[in-house]
Amino acid sequence: QVHLVESGGGLVHTGGSLKLSCVSSAPTFSADHMGWFRQAPGKEREFLAAISYDGRHTYYADSVKGRFTISRDNAKNTVFLLIDNLKPEDTAVYICAVSPLKRGGSDYWGQGTQVTVSS
Repeated sequence: QVHLVESGGGLVHTGGSLKLSCVSSAPTFSADHMGWFRQAPGKEREFLAAISYDGRHTYYADSVKGRFTISRDNAKNTVFLLIDNLKPEDTAVYICAVSPLKRGGSDYWGQGTQVTVSS
């Protein structure tokens, strides 16, 4: 079983930046595609970004292109999400996942980290 632990969330002012981290316990991390989702209260889970196993390819939802950057450090079994120019609408629980674009859903999900943006 794979455990994913997110961190880096918190309360941030509008226009600020946050860098979220997700550490994976998977021995296969360097072969895993990884990604980020978010879920706001009363809303469906929303795909944000994905990164290939080697970091060579990245994919972003249209809604976050230009503000969100996904990256990874395979030596540390960690995937990151940098969020710039935070907006109140970004307030949500941010969740990382293994195989984020896999048909039928991701293989594993983290517990999430709360991001709250004050206006």
